[in-house]
Amino acid sequence: MSAMTGAVATLLGIEDAADLDRVAAGAEAIAESLPSPARLGLRTGAGTLDVLARITTGHALDGLDSDARDAFCARVAARPSTARIAELMKIPLLLAAGTELLPAPPPPRRLARPDPALDCTPAAQWPGCTTADAVVIGSGAGGAMAARTLARRGMAVVVLEEGRRFTSRDFRERPPLDRFLALYRDGGATVALGRPPVLLPEGRAVGGTTVVNSGTCYRTPGHVLRRWADAGAPVEGFGARLDEVEATLRVAPQPLGPLGRNGRLALAGAERLGWRAAPLRRNAPGCVGSAQCAVGCPHNAKYGVHLNALPQACEAGARIVSEARAERILVERGTATGVRARRPDGTFFEVLAPRIVVAAGATQTPLLLRRSGLGRHPELGRGMAVHPATNLAGRFAEPVESWSGVMQSVGIEELHADGILIEATASPPGMSSFPLPGLGRALRRELARADRLAVLGAMIADAPSGRVRGARRRALLRYDLAREDAARLRRAIVAMGRVLFAAGAEEVLTGLPRSPVVRDEAELTRAAAMASAADLHLAAFHPTGTAKLGADADRAPVDPSGRLRGVRGVHVADASVLPSCPEVNPQLTIMAMALAIADGID
Repeated sequence: MSAMTGAVATLLGIEDAADLDRVAAGAEAIAESLPSPARLGLRTGAGTLDVLARITTGHALDGLDSDARDAFCARVAARPSTARIAELMKIPLLLAAGTELLPAPPPPRRLARPDPALDCTPAAQWPGCTTADAVVIGSGAGGAMAARTLARRGMAVVVLEEGRRFTSRDFRERPPLDRFLALYRDGGATVALGRPPVLLPEGRAVGGTTVVNSGTCYRTPGHVLRRWADAGAPVEGFGARLDEVEATLRVAPQPLGPLGRNGRLALAGAERLGWRAAPLRRNAPGCVGSAQCAVGCPHNAKYGVHLNALPQACEAGARIVSEARAERILVERGTATGVRARRPDGTFFEVLAPRIVVAAGATQTPLLLRRSGLGRHPELGRGMAVHPATNLAGRFAEPVESWSGVMQSVGIEELHADGILIEATASPPGMSSFPLPGLGRALRRELARADRLAVLGAMIADAPSGRVRGARRRALLRYDLAREDAARLRRAIVAMGRVLFAAGAEEVLTGLPRSPVVRDEAELTRAAAMASAADLHLAAFHPTGTAKLGADADRAPVDPSGRLRGVRGVHVADASVLPSCPEVNPQLTIMAMALAIADGID
């Protein structure tokens, strides 16, 4: 704990004792939520810096005065090996600092709608063996639509969800950091290893990632559907299914009122460049712009499937079992007979059924199939696309308070034909993955001026170069950024900077270690051109394609109807079946595809 406290004080330049105690406690809470390798890495990093301080100064980190800490930070930054450790540690430490030192989100207003009735039973209270007509594994975008479809056809449906149920009370009464750590797998620290490593946060709750996504709703582009049709995907009538999904989610253009200055600056910059931009279409009727989509909407305004498709499934008779990890699909003589699931205390229960719909998500579905002895297809787990993303911040003379307004508010589509989609995106204090530059007191000054930053993010349509390995409790993700995708990300960095400068930014924070701050477009263009793939500040979202659907039995583990090849009674209906990167935020696409697959289950 002393090494962690010293690392917080030194790297973040915190001098006030009360602030230091709060941020250090937050950092420890983050460490406890991480998977053991990441937890060990964070604590080892703090310990390594502490040992280095003892060697070079004769004192532990928590025994240095302010000037000595800044001198130590300069020494750390000058050596590539220690600079890398410090930069990696900044992400969780800034998460802790932002939630403790930046302004808290405004008090919640009245609910846009009450929490719906759900037939949801924690696994601890579920019997040891039950029967059903169908089991749906996963309650996110795909699982919710499949469950509703089957239940409305009169089937007895049981939905198994690994996460717990969260209500508006959780989102209104718990601080953002607590919610963040609880709502994401591995406390939001899921990483795809590769060149470079990529952070890949995944939601885990009743409602899946729809509880924590931005609410952005793009229809599947026509050229993507045509490509999928060539692969044998069931895209006939897909437009009508997208219409049904939009009606379920109550999708509409985001009104300007709660947009926030972050979004308005994005619109202004794009307009001055003559670029196409507009408020995004979102499933958020009643949004008041609290920017808390990523940690659960405290107003129940963002209309995730926990507020529509799942309650509708329950009205039709479906039952949800929460905190239930599906361990194995039971199979006899080549036919599915049910699912064995694990409770939090390690005990098991079984739900026997002749129909199994796997909707555990693109990283978890391959693991479950392998654990069940159904992972023999050579392409299962391969070909993962992830929408690599990066972001930039522009510093303005007047306050922006990017966390006051809609989290993801404006889409800039000028470069979308080239696979680059820019969106104005902001988060609650501390939730942004954007790396503020500097160490020590310099970093603390940046944190103090965070209210003047406007943030843009860009994601690209990538080559499907990821892979899900493993077969036990944890996915081992591998993703190597393709050379052409790195070039596209560099182009996105320059494009976002142009928007910010056009909107009036005095300087742009790039996230690039060798050029963290630039003051004009020419400087930004040079910085982006010089950045290696390892220099790029990346996160990734929307993993897809790890159990592709298609007509070619050699290339697609799942057939065009959604049936898993090699076994009877198992369908897959989640992001893993998408034949390639959907090129847009995929919520509507996943739900429409799940609807098409569920319609064909008899």
